[in-house]
Amino acid sequence: MSVDTKTRILVAGTGPVGLISALAFAEAGFGVVLAGPPARADDGRTTALMVPALKFLTRLGVLDALEADAAPLKVMRIIDGTSRLVRSPIVTFRAGEIDEEHFGFNFQNRVLNAVLQQSVEAHPGIEWRRALVENWTTEPHQVTAALSDGTTVVAPLAVAADGRNSPARQAAGISATARTLPQAALVLNFTHSRDHAFTSTEFHTETGPFTQVPLPGRRSSLVWVLRPETAKQFADLDDAALSLRVEHQMQSMLGRVTVEGGRQIYPLSTSLPQRFAQNRIALVGEAAHVFPPIGAQGLNLGIRDVDQLVEMALKHAADPGAQAALAAYDSARRPDILARTSAVNLLNRSLLSDMLPAQLARSAGLNFLGGFSPLRAFFMREGLRPGSGFSSIASSLRSPRRPRDISTE
Repeated sequence: MSVDTKTRILVAGTGPVGLISALAFAEAGFGVVLAGPPARADDGRTTALMVPALKFLTRLGVLDALEADAAPLKVMRIIDGTSRLVRSPIVTFRAGEIDEEHFGFNFQNRVLNAVLQQSVEAHPGIEWRRALVENWTTEPHQVTAALSDGTTVVAPLAVAADGRNSPARQAAGISATARTLPQAALVLNFTHSRDHAFTSTEFHTETGPFTQVPLPGRRSSLVWVLRPETAKQFADLDDAALSLRVEHQMQSMLGRVTVEGGRQIYPLSTSLPQRFAQNRIALVGEAAHVFPPIGAQGLNLGIRDVDQLVEMALKHAADPGAQAALAAYDSARRPDILARTSAVNLLNRSLLSDMLPAQLARSAGLNFLGGFSPLRAFFMREGLRPGSGFSSIASSLRSPRRPRDISTE
């Protein structure tokens, strides 16, 4: 259906998901008003984006500017770093097993934010008002946002990309179940004396995952989930002492480690709203789902939110914020979001639990996953594209078997 370019979509929030939302709706032909401050330039984290997300960024015309500062992820490995009685075997996932060159790329957030901001500023279909939404008013046929610069924006649809405590979500009357976790993520980058071979390693520890992800050269990013008091204690160490801690935790697999400056600590929590759209407001990114940093799911899930929201808006282009459009978006996103959040939260709880049944279940699952290649391939495909694992199984069942050629036997 053709889009009336006078139909303006309001996007609230200027993190990566908000900037991507603005670009996606503008590329689809909608007029866009983006509300929020300039993108963060001090975010020391990195983000691993999988192949489908990379293809989406290609459609938006931003991937070429990002690739020079990114590292491919060709191998992903899980190692049980606990000292418990029941330990899991090492599980290794190789992109080549599912005929992919790589699983995705790891980007520095400050670079990702800068490239997305430049693209938004250059797009003629986006009006960026560098102000926060101070008040929301939802009505049957429109939503109105009063901004901190004294202006207002009226739109048929508002995209809530305003984070885990989303004021837009509250204005829509959507309740969320939230929980503060006894964990915090210590985030930093480091150099190492051995080559990482484009391999990401996730050590499972009693306090959560310790995840090393490759960067260009002999550099890697680290997300180390600890108890909050331990995270602060480690962050206060000098460079030499913290470097030794990191190297020891990694079992020196990358040789000598030297941490870089700019350590940051992020408290962890979970959040899941009752629904994902209502009253002309649709939730994307952390407004729609928050969970611990396990398995590189966060922004990849947020990009799928944006992709499906734009798709639903195009199908209801005459009124993209209508109840039918929002109900379709909610139904489309629910299975993916619930499956990812449930899996990540379950795995995180199993790491924190000292109960023997939980340890046995995690060990048995990872043991089966590591030793049975068809199941491993299924999980790799599902990790990249929801539904693709099942599609692969169905395709193999439909493919006729070739008769054996016994003439040469």
